[in-house]
Formats: sequence, C-alpha cells, structure tokens
Amino acid sequence: MLLSYQSLGSWKWVLLAITFLTAAFLLLPILFIAALSFGSSQWLIFPPPAWTLKWYQMLFADPRWLEAAFTSLKIALIVTLLSVLIGLCASFGLVRGRFVGRNGLRALFMTPMILPVVVLAVALYAFFLRIGLNGTLTGFVIAHLVVALPFSILALTNALEGFDKSIEDAAVLCGASPLKAKLLITLPCISHGLFSAAIFSFLTSWDEVVLAIFMASPTLQTLPVKIWATLRQDLTPVIAAASTLLVLVTALLMIAAALIRKGLKA
Repeated sequence: MLLSYQSLGSWKWVLLAITFLTAAFLLLPILFIAALSFGSSQWLIFPPPAWTLKWYQMLFADPRWLEAAFTSLKIALIVTLLSVLIGLCASFGLVRGRFVGRNGLRALFMTPMILPVVVLAVALYAFFLRIGLNGTLTGFVIAHLVVALPFSILALTNALEGFDKSIEDAAVLCGASPLKAKLLITLPCISHGLFSAAIFSFLTSWDEVVLAIFMASPTLQTLPVKIWATLRQDLTPVIAAASTLLVLVTALLMIAAALIRKGLKA
C-alpha cells in the first residue's frame, strides 16, 4: 500500500511537469512576440537590444491599422449579436422540440466546428463571388457567423438542458404568458450560457483569419488580415505590436468571462 502511494505521488509530479511544459510551449511564443513589440530594433530580433514604445506609436498613428481594428470590432459585435439571437432560437428548438431528425439537425449545426476552415473558406468564397457578397461587410458577417454559431448553440443548449423547465411552467400557471415567462424566468436563469455564447462568438470572429483572407478586399480588411498582409511584405515590429494588442484583447475577455461566471455561480 505504501508503495502504491509513493508511485501515485511520483506520477503526480510527472503530470505537473508535463502540464508546465505544455503551458510553456503554448505561452512562450506569445511572450516573445510581446517582447519584440517593445524592442528598439527595426527587425524582429530577440532579445531586443533596447526597449521602446515607438512601434505602438506608429501603430496608433497609422489610419490603416486603426481602420482594420475598427472593422474587426464592428464585425465581431454584429456577429456576436446575431449569433446569440439565432443560437438562442435554435437551442430552444433543439432542446424542447420533438420532431424527426432533431439529433441530425444538431449534428449539422456543429459541422463548421469539425470541417477544415480552408474548405469552408473556399466554398463560401465561390458562393459569395457568384452572388456579389465577396469583399463586403455583409459577406464578412455571414462567413464569421457560420463559424461562430456552433459555439453559441453548444453553450445555450447545455444551459437550457440544465434548466428546470417546471419553473417556467409555474410562471405560466401563475398568469404569465409563455413569452414573458421565458424573458423574465428562463433567460436570467441561463445567463451564464448567454454570456458564454457571446464571448465565444466574439472571439471566434475577432481572431478569425482564414475566412477573412478569402472575404477581404483592398478596401475592407480585418485586423488579422492586415497583420497577415503586412507580414508578407515587411517584418516590421509594428506587426508584433498589433499581434500583442490582438492577444491582449482576447486575454482580457477570457479573464472577464471567468470572473463574471464565477460571480454568477456565487
């Protein structure tokens, strides 16, 4: 018995070491990019010879970078709103509906999560090119909505399945209309699912680059596409500054999501 406890203790340290190495493998490239964004060299050299903020000054002084960031933000906010609204309606149908093919429909909604993004991008590009949506804001929103909607439906269906519908039924029996019961009872109770759907939908659109490359035009580019296009032309540290801000926004949203979810559970 003592030997088994000792072996378990040794395995615990092995697992901790593997976890630490995995985290370092994932985080070190991001930390290197952040460090390069403060380097004084005009080339991406690590370690930087000195430290400076001039690359961030150049980034915020360039209207092309600002326009790309604003475009990304605008598309992400529209996608988030539509994804939550459509995902909520679809989730009610999937969880509470009783019709033939319900499980197949749920699997169909999850298809964009497992389909290679480049395949989806080529298909949407060919379709949008035919109907004249390629390179437009509407085309961007629809393309990003396709990949964001599965995350929204997944979060909301899980929240609805964990909700006790008898509470909503009791509100209806007390005189509330079905719609009012859903708005005042069900939605507040699944607020954690709504928030998760909104966060993941926003981040899916904010960080998307493959679809955005196919959807972009010379006059309409998102921030990831701008980073990619600049990276192919010049290895300026401004790219590192833009990438750092992109990662920073994502990290802040994830931290905010964790804190809010913790507050909702409390």
